[in-house]
Amino acid sequence: MTALTLSTAAAPGLRADAIVIGVAKDTASKSQGLVVAPGAEAVDKAYDGRLAGVLETLGASGAEGEVTKLPAPSGFKAPIVVAVGLGARPEKDASFDGEALRRAAGVAARTLAGAKKAAFALPLTEAADAGAVGEGVLLGAYSFDAYKEKGAAKAGNGKAPLAEAVLLGGKPRDKAYKAAVERAAAVAEELNRARDLVNTPPNDLDPEAFAAIAQAAAKEHGIKVQVLDEKALAKGGYGGILGVGAGSAAGPRLVKLSYTSSKATKSLAFVGKGITYDSGGISLKPAGHNETMKCDMAGAAAVFAAVVAAARLGLEVNVTGWLALAENMPSGSATRPGDVLRMYSGKTVEVLNTDAEGRLVLADALWAASQEKPDAIIDVATLTGAMMLALGSRTYGVMANDDAFRASVHEAAEEVGEPAWPMPLPEHLRKGMDSATADIANMGERMGGGLVAGLFLREFVGEGIAWAHLDIAGPAYNESGPFGYTPKGGTGTAVRTLVRVAELTAAGDLG
Repeated sequence: MTALTLSTAAAPGLRADAIVIGVAKDTASKSQGLVVAPGAEAVDKAYDGRLAGVLETLGASGAEGEVTKLPAPSGFKAPIVVAVGLGARPEKDASFDGEALRRAAGVAARTLAGAKKAAFALPLTEAADAGAVGEGVLLGAYSFDAYKEKGAAKAGNGKAPLAEAVLLGGKPRDKAYKAAVERAAAVAEELNRARDLVNTPPNDLDPEAFAAIAQAAAKEHGIKVQVLDEKALAKGGYGGILGVGAGSAAGPRLVKLSYTSSKATKSLAFVGKGITYDSGGISLKPAGHNETMKCDMAGAAAVFAAVVAAARLGLEVNVTGWLALAENMPSGSATRPGDVLRMYSGKTVEVLNTDAEGRLVLADALWAASQEKPDAIIDVATLTGAMMLALGSRTYGVMANDDAFRASVHEAAEEVGEPAWPMPLPEHLRKGMDSATADIANMGERMGGGLVAGLFLREFVGEGIAWAHLDIAGPAYNESGPFGYTPKGGTGTAVRTLVRVAELTAAGDLG
């Protein structure tokens, strides 16, 4: 991963492959011109204060994600200046928000693939800004190269990711700045681990392989781990997970990861959908809908990464992660539409559609998590195409059994730069899942399908426990080109939300 360092050095004298500066649109002025952002004063001075004009001549507008390169001024030890757009200039006396810095740093890091060292002279008014820039750099520099013929550390353009990023204006001896950068490194590294898992092809990441990876990470970071295989799941009565995995030669698993702090007074449970490949089962997906289904375990990847990040950060909260892992395949042993499964909770479910499998594995894991009576449960899942139709490909839905908790999770998501939107759980939709054969069916009304799925999951949450459901079907896997610090492929969506919720819970600040 790209190395991060803080430095008070002046930009002209720093040996690097590039100096990164920020530029913005001055929307408050009549000219609507370009302005050079704070942090780049030394660079602007070397251009005799005319840097904004030079960049405008080159076509720069300051728009978010825009990159403009130009030769560095005489006397600089770096050969080029990379100006990256920050969007609109903040109002007077306001600072650029963390997400603008994060995205700009991510764009610059991706642009500088192949460089050994770059100096980032972006606006750093406080320690949190350094954390945002550092996080953006590490997420933007990400590439997945395990299956490239030329070997490791080669991005899609044949260049290695940026090797080192120096954050100018940072304070190396300031505890707050150091902590912010260390946090950025821990969170970004674990988020990138989640991206790697999502990007790994399903022939190399079945439930057993995923469980082994979780066991290795748990051992490294002092996390307790328990893995239930097919025999243990059968003995325990986990009919949902077993039913989904029944058609595959690769057996299902339920992985429990437990991070505990001796200073904790609160506990959280995170539950992740981990369908390592989703064919739809007997209700086979149509052509054109199978190619990206390796990403159907993105919820479990996010939960796994968040628990490890909490351990690395030493958060004063107990966090348990539940990874409900199965492969959904059609075969002679697969669950059929019309079958009835007896879930871990004891409820029976009539399976009307085997492609509505995520809610079945989550139901067992939610009930298992509920038995430990945590203060709150959050599940994460690439659950419904309906949520993608409702919110698009970059925003995930948040449902909950408590309005205040839903609002707190939504605020945490927005704070860390993960677009989310609160969604309701309309009671009238519950009737559509009534079954003449079983306690409940796994399908209900087609319209509002994402909300129906949330209502199904709510049935398996223990009484009196605050619960939120994150349907990340849209943003979990980016099929278009990279943007900001988000690459093509697995995105690691929800990792930062979960970590932030854990931090707020530890501090007693979660509303």
